[in-house]
Amino acid sequence: MNKEEQLLQKRLAELSDLAFTRGIVTFSDFLNLNELNILHTTPKHMFPAHYETYGGYDLSERQMVAFLPDALYYEYTYPLSVIEVAPVSRKFAEELTHRDYLGALMNLGIERSKLGDIIAGSFGAFLFVKEELAAYITGELTRIRHTAVQAVQCPAAEFTYEPKYEEMKGTVPSVRLDTVLSVAWPLSRSKLTAYIEGGKVFVNGKLITSNGYHLKESDRISVRGMGRLTYEGILSQTKKGRYMISVHKYI
Repeated sequence: MNKEEQLLQKRLAELSDLAFTRGIVTFSDFLNLNELNILHTTPKHMFPAHYETYGGYDLSERQMVAFLPDALYYEYTYPLSVIEVAPVSRKFAEELTHRDYLGALMNLGIERSKLGDIIAGSFGAFLFVKEELAAYITGELTRIRHTAVQAVQCPAAEFTYEPKYEEMKGTVPSVRLDTVLSVAWPLSRSKLTAYIEGGKVFVNGKLITSNGYHLKESDRISVRGMGRLTYEGILSQTKKGRYMISVHKYI
């Protein structure tokens, strides 16, 4: 673990301790996959308060951590806001990408840790941001590249988003990480092994570097640079002992 990762672990431990000693809910900034892995693999004794994570919708990749005291006497909500960004005129709008939206936010001087996922599509984009920045972003984000845009805050409690997915089926000899990935991405075993051993594959937020990791139904898998999927489970077993499985690959 490098110095930056040690500092993150220390900061998370301090938030947990604060929640435990003061009996309040404390929140982190948004954590990326590597940072979530540090959270999930930190020895439990370092976190006196248990935690939950959330990023604004069920399949979010970047998430905040909420450290919860043992006796929680009040309801809490994550301090995040959802902002919808849309072109002022669709007729003259460019086709904007995730990188375009992120770059525009960075140009406003916003740190990446204050931003969650960015869901970009033909409609525009939904941004997940720290609550404290919502008013600033809606006031200042008026242009992305050459496109005039309008940013409007959405009620986070009412926001719902279901990512689109393609169901893919295939037969595998066993429910190992590498074989399940091969159903979603028909690459050679050596290429899939390089992704896994290269630290690019996360299961439920934890870094997995073993090809033979055994997956459970509903496990969520993120592969850096390739995308995300959910392992849906075994559909049937063939006479030769192979398994027909289903995965949802998000598009």
